[in-house]
Amino acid sequence: MPFTTDLPPLNYIDGHWVRPASNAAIEMICPSDGHVVGQIARGNAQDIDAAVAAARRAFDGEWGRTTATERGRLLSRLGLAILAHQEELAQLEANDTGKPLKLARSDVLATARYFEYYGGGADKVHGDTIPFLDGYQVMIVREPRGVTGHIIPWNYPAQMFGRTLGAALATGNATVLKPAEEACLSIVRLTQLAAEVGFPAGAINLVTGYGEEAGAALSSHKGIDFLSFTGSPEVGTLIQKSAADNHVPCVLELGGKSPQLVFEDADLDKALPVVINAIIQNAGQTCSAGSRVLVQRSIYEKVVAALAARMNAVRVGPHEADLDCGPVISKVQHERVAGFLERARQDGIPVIGEGRLDERAARSGFFVKPTLLGPVPLDHELAYEEVFGPVLVVIPFDDENDALRIANGTEYGLIAGVWTENGARQIRVAKKLRVGQVYLNGYGAGGGIELPFGGFKRSGHGREKGFEALREYTVAKTIVMNHG
Repeated sequence: MPFTTDLPPLNYIDGHWVRPASNAAIEMICPSDGHVVGQIARGNAQDIDAAVAAARRAFDGEWGRTTATERGRLLSRLGLAILAHQEELAQLEANDTGKPLKLARSDVLATARYFEYYGGGADKVHGDTIPFLDGYQVMIVREPRGVTGHIIPWNYPAQMFGRTLGAALATGNATVLKPAEEACLSIVRLTQLAAEVGFPAGAINLVTGYGEEAGAALSSHKGIDFLSFTGSPEVGTLIQKSAADNHVPCVLELGGKSPQLVFEDADLDKALPVVINAIIQNAGQTCSAGSRVLVQRSIYEKVVAALAARMNAVRVGPHEADLDCGPVISKVQHERVAGFLERARQDGIPVIGEGRLDERAARSGFFVKPTLLGPVPLDHELAYEEVFGPVLVVIPFDDENDALRIANGTEYGLIAGVWTENGARQIRVAKKLRVGQVYLNGYGAGGGIELPFGGFKRSGHGREKGFEALREYTVAKTIVMNHG
């Protein structure tokens, strides 16, 4: 029998589960077979108004008076509650997004780790003192920004809940969260757990709904003091313009076209499995997906043959089959990825390798066979546009300078991998790559909760994760005392 959930299609505002002003709901579709998993509330501007007002009352009231130690304990308790409900949350996440269960379970562990990490960091956001004139004492204190708005994507709902709310709550902000309408059932359940462990009314407010309704209302709301958005560059531009109208700062994480640079001295036994996994994980629907592999020309044929063999062995199927790769999130996303592949075929780009569709994959599911293509010309859209699907392109390079030219030659700059045994080259290349994270002989690590994350150029600005996020969600205040 297909999985369904009885989570109520309600918003969570001011400590209560309430019907949306529209009195309407949105169906959640399982990408593995197209069946309806559940419903969420169709929130709108009225619901956002209520949520922002509740957050302001909380910030000015009980939540604003909560000490850093108390905030940390609440966050830590939420992390433990998530671990206690790991399988339930993983089932929600897998059915809602289509990702294999093993990945959904890892995502839930990472979500718990966010709250563990920020629970431990809540009372460690320190200020400074500045030497000044005789008779003066100058202190720099870091204060919460106030009411923060959070608009998050559909690819990693559970993880994004921890990533965006953890730092904001740890530093004392009151929050309003608007998740993507395509997948957010795990977020509804996580919000229930937050209420159960004791977060006071208004500290966390959840409004689900469409981006053009609830999301637009949140990004343009005059009662918001700070905005966090993860999603496409196009929507990120709209978010930043809305924030600018109200002089509100924001953190934007807007995707990438991330390269992996494979030099002729690379350990291929170590590199190639990682290169493949970095594009098939979550069906390539990852902002930091390694979607370009740049290979030194002297080993190009050898690497391409090995990558093709590995790609041909990739198994694609429904989330419950727990294979290498699941479906993409929706019919719209399926058509987008298929469009890239069809145009590449028409342009004569060779398909080098292709994954296998499992017999258990339903025709009504949104499956895309992971595909390896190359060599791809630098002026082709596959070389510079974010596909956001399991599509890996191979591009040859001549030497180190050529590799850097190609790697930095897109409008994105989020993450990169460098595969070489030459230690001096590792550092040279890492310093010259215009990206927010560089992995040397690796790519991604344990969810990266502790590692500052963000990009350059079209990949956005500001940093999430790690201690840097605690700084983003606070503002420096200068206090000058004349004691002469």
